Amino acid sequence: MTPALSTHLFVQHRLTTVVLDKIQNAGFPRVEIFCARQHLDYRNAAQVGELRHWFRDSGLTLHSLHLPMYSDDVWGRTGPNAVVNIAEMEKIKRIASVDEIKRALEVAEQIPCSYAIQHVGVGGEEFDERKLEAAFSSLEELNLFARQRGVEVLLENIPNKLSSAERLNYFLGITHLENGYCFDTGHAHLGAGVEHEFELMKHRIRSTHIHDNDGENDIHLFPFLAQGGSIDWKRTMTLLRSRPGQYVMMLELREAEGMEPLLDNAAKVRDRLHGLGRQEELE
Repeated sequence: MTPALSTHLFVQHRLTTVVLDKIQNAGFPRVEIFCARQHLDYRNAAQVGELRHWFRDSGLTLHSLHLPMYSDDVWGRTGPNAVVNIAEMEKIKRIASVDEIKRALEVAEQIPCSYAIQHVGVGGEEFDERKLEAAFSSLEELNLFARQRGVEVLLENIPNKLSSAERLNYFLGITHLENGYCFDTGHAHLGAGVEHEFELMKHRIRSTHIHDNDGENDIHLFPFLAQGGSIDWKRTMTLLRSRPGQYVMMLELREAEGMEPLLDNAAKVRDRLHGLGRQEELE
């Protein structure tokens, strides 16, 4: 599996070419950019243009964009109108969310990438068939917009009642949409379990998010290195390696006290995971 790193690790800081240089020098050949406006302001042509020139001359590949969760630059703290939600039932708010996501997808016109990662609903959202209808309407529009830019929209399993593996399969089954999945290990661990979620999602997985947690909180821990992590990484990597046509091993870690230097420790996680799951067989 090709190692990769999400800039989620630096999401509280402005994304600069200096950061990208450091990621490349740490030995990561691919990257996912997290589209949060305090980090990458996708509305800012100057910032996007600077990154476009850097990618053009570098060996680092932009694998994917993580589409925005909020439209402001303070993680939604400006109020509920900043929440980006493709399953929003109020039409005017849903349209605003789709428009915000399109602004982020326009980055792919400047910096080509293969995938864009999209949430269905927000964290903790309850199930409602009407929300699925709203998400279907949103994704029909976003899929077309993304394809025109050479990008496939992947749906991520997240901790809510719309986006478990079962519910994502149900959603795609009734809508006949052909989106692939981004399999998130930490979110699966918070739900029915990594193995259960993987078995339901495996035929559509195109990319991953790799991080750990305590089974109760979505805290994006460094596997092996941070206290509190409880995922069985040997078995998880065996599962991930069991499918043909391997996807990237995308680390989606969170900056935390005690994890400095961040990139050195991210590289240690990468190297330890890289050695797992090669010869082992599922029991």
